Amino acid sequence: MAGKHMDAGVLSRLEARTRFVKALVRCAFVLFCVSLGFVVVATAVPQHKLLTKLEAKVAEAKQRERVALAERDHRRIELEALREDPMFLELHARDRLDMCRDGEKVLRFKRER
Repeated sequence: MAGKHMDAGVLSRLEARTRFVKALVRCAFVLFCVSLGFVVVATAVPQHKLLTKLEAKVAEAKQRERVALAERDHRRIELEALREDPMFLELHARDRLDMCRDGEKVLRFKRER
């Protein structure tokens, strides 16, 4: 039995269909990859926003920690001065009790807070 021979017209139509299907498959693959990329980005955006908020909270906490440590150091130095330096103790007590020596002029400046 002899095999069938295809004419050139049928063969060219099959080749054209094959090229069309291949192009369609490539387009579908590209669209799939693009949509997958959008899904990945869409799921990453809320995580990035959350990360930004958490980093801001950490920075704020570190700033509060620095302020607290500076205040602690100031208080520690002041306590040591009160215990060890009689001049500082006298100055602090006179300031607190609003007292001054005879003939002494005291200038007070108000601090803005």
